[in-house]
Parts: sequence; C-alpha cells; structure tokens
Amino acid sequence: MSGTTTEDFAATLSRFATRLTMNQLPPSAILAAKANIFDTLACAAAGSSAAGIAELRGLATEWGGAPQASTLVFGDKLPAHHAAWVNGAMAHARDYDDTHDAAVLHAGVSVVPAALAAAELAGGVPGADFIAGVAAGLETICRLGVATQIGIIESGYMYTSLFGHFAATVAASRVLGLNEGQMVNALGINYSQAAGNHQVTRDAALTKRMQPGFAAMSALIAAQMAQRGVRGVQNTFEGEDGFLRVYLHDRCDRAMLRAHLGEQFEFTQLSYKPYPCCRFNHPAISAALALRQAIGGQSGQIRKVRVGLNHQAYEAVCTPVEVRKAPKTVVQAQFSIPYTVAAALIDGGVRLEHFADTSLGREDLLSLASKVDASVDEEIERQAGRNISPVLLEIEMNDGTAHRLRVDAPLGHPSHPMSENDFDTKARDCMRMAARPLGDNAASRLRAQVNQLDKSDNASELIRALAPAG
Repeated sequence: MSGTTTEDFAATLSRFATRLTMNQLPPSAILAAKANIFDTLACAAAGSSAAGIAELRGLATEWGGAPQASTLVFGDKLPAHHAAWVNGAMAHARDYDDTHDAAVLHAGVSVVPAALAAAELAGGVPGADFIAGVAAGLETICRLGVATQIGIIESGYMYTSLFGHFAATVAASRVLGLNEGQMVNALGINYSQAAGNHQVTRDAALTKRMQPGFAAMSALIAAQMAQRGVRGVQNTFEGEDGFLRVYLHDRCDRAMLRAHLGEQFEFTQLSYKPYPCCRFNHPAISAALALRQAIGGQSGQIRKVRVGLNHQAYEAVCTPVEVRKAPKTVVQAQFSIPYTVAAALIDGGVRLEHFADTSLGREDLLSLASKVDASVDEEIERQAGRNISPVLLEIEMNDGTAHRLRVDAPLGHPSHPMSENDFDTKARDCMRMAARPLGDNAASRLRAQVNQLDKSDNASELIRALAPAG
C-alpha cells in the first residue's frame, strides 16, 4: 500500500536517534557497539592495501579540499565526505566485516566511517556521543534489513549500501548534533542519492567493495546540507513515492521497523566473520572444517563434495558454476563456495592469504574446487529462503564412504560467537595487511581505545590506533 496513517518512519527514526544517549543503551548494546567499532576499524586496516583503494585515495588527494577528516592508515586530511568514502571502501574491501545473518547485510562499514568523519568534522565529540551515534546508525540498518521481505537476488540491490545510506546519515547526523527536523531533512536528502546494486558481485567488480563508501560519503553530504537548512523529502520511507514502495515494492514489515524502537536493539544480533569472504560461504566453511576432522585431513582422497543451500546463496556464491569453481579474481574467490570449501578442507582454514593472486593459481585448491557441486535444497529454501543460508554438506571419499553435516549457525553468529581473543587475533592479522606499517601493538592500542571509548573526551583519537608507525 502507498501512504500511511501514521507519521513517516523518517520522523520516528529521527526522534529516536536525536534523543538517544549512551546511558539509555543497555550494557549489551554498548558492548555490541564497541565490538562493531573495533571490528570495522580492524577490517579497514586490512582493506587499506586491497585492490582499488590506492586509486580512490589517489583521486581524493588529487581533488584536495578542506582538511576536515583523516583517511585511516594513511593519515591524509581530506574533506569529511571524501574521508568517509575512502574509509568505508577500505572497511569492506576484504569482505571481512560484520553481517546480520537474518537481514543479509553488513552494518558497520557505512556507519562507523561516517560517524568517525563526522566526529572529526565537529572538532571532536565525546566517546559516549560517538557510541550513541554508531548505535543509532547500526540499529537503523539492521531494522531496515530484518523488516525487508524481498531478498537481494529478487530485488537486485545490495542492502549493505542501499540501507547504509540512511544508517550512515543517522549516525553522522547524531554525531554532528542535528535536531529532529534537520535529521528528517538529511534522510530525505540522502533518499535522492540511495543506491547499491547486486550486479557488482556477478561481474566481480571492484565497485562491490566501494558501495558502502558511497553510502558513508553521501551521509556526510546530506547531514551538512541539512545543517545549512536545505530541505529534503519529508516522507522518505512511506510517502506515495517513498523508499519502501519504490525500492522494496512495499514488501516491508512496517510494524517491525517501529516495534520496541529504543527498547530492543537489533544490532546486538550482528554476526562477525572469522573468515575473509562472503558470509554466504561461512556455513559451508564451518561444515567443511568439521568434516575435515572426520576424514582425518585426507583431502586428497575426496571424490566429490555436495553442498545444499537456499536459492539466494546459490545465486550469490555458486553461479556461474565455471567461475565459482575456478575464480580468476579476488572478488570471484570471495564469492565462491567451491573455492572456500576447498581451502578449508586442504588448509584447515580460510585466511587473508587465500585471496591473493598467488593462491588463486594453486592447482590443489582448483582441483578440489572442481569437485564441489552445489544445488538448492528445497527444505532449506522453505526454512530460510530470505536469510544467510544453512548448508547441508556431504563429502564422498574414493573408498565410497560418505560424511554429512548440516550447519545452521556458523562461527561468529550470536548463538556461536567469536571470543574476544578471536577478535584480537583477527585484528592482528588485519593490521599486518595494512598498506603502511602500523606497529606490532596496533591491535592492542585499538583494543584499549575502544574499551575506554565511553570515558574518552574525544572519539577521534581512535584514528591514532591506525596511524602509521613513526
């Protein structure tokens, strides 16, 4: 249906976000916001050396402009919207960032860079306000995600960036101290910019990793325009030509958008990645690692591997079949169940080095990947057609024995969480991939700053943890 008898969700959301303080967040939500900030910034360190990032940074520094905010790892001072753009792309570049398994999106990669750029633009804000801004942004994108009833394959949009435009706008606006009316305008201004397609994964385009950066950039533009009195769309979400009808074909649970807003926090249900690849791969990786033990690590004796999953995951990480079984680019490998399952079975893990050009040519990985066949499992499709898919994985050995395992919640899911040590180990791996040396204690510096963020007078000091050594 078009139109609504209640106020537009933009007004509801703006009232929630502008009034939210850290003291109103339950301890679980504060911890969840800190975890997201820590993980997103660690992922950005690894992403700083990824393909395409040097080109973005080169353009931004060539354009120049007011030195308002920093690029992570490099330390260049750029206009705030350009810093958010580059940092958002960095954070998503390795596909190592958070995922909401029900919403099927990444939350922090647009929200945290936008909030950080806004904090520097404002001349520094208390850590408590930064946490509140990040929490409001994360809640925005997660609620939009879980309320949406149309999958990314059917819609053709990547919800990470599409919803990230609004989430990043909420975060940046809250950090900058916009009032309710200004935030409504900022959301409406960003409705004129919202985009993010799924074709980028089908074509293995480097712009896949850049789309969250576009969302963060547009948020800084929208918030600053609203600060200066520019009027945007008022009925952004539920107007006759609002976002829910135009982009989602009204397949959105409007009640779920509002239910217990400010009382229950959906972003506490975010998952975090132990493996640097598309989250659709993770249940299969978890199953492969468990079955690797069952077969005694004898990957050379495998005759066939079968993977059953939902249609959405099949389209995203199993097709085109010839591409997923023999990926030629990093993005193709990041979105390949055959390749990542082969890596798990042969090497006992899936690591950053598996997505380097040297690994893409490994004959052992490609040989086993060619034996991995995926198909849509009708039962899984009925049970979880919209979500990150469970998998049913079966390994058939040369001697005829077979091993089967279904995985519904892989490592990193709230029901199967990573430990703080897991996060710290991941962060150290990420820091070692940084484009510039960050020093041996960079991960511990970041951990200390995030842990004390609620007591900090200036959230922008987070940047120092990712500053080049020396």
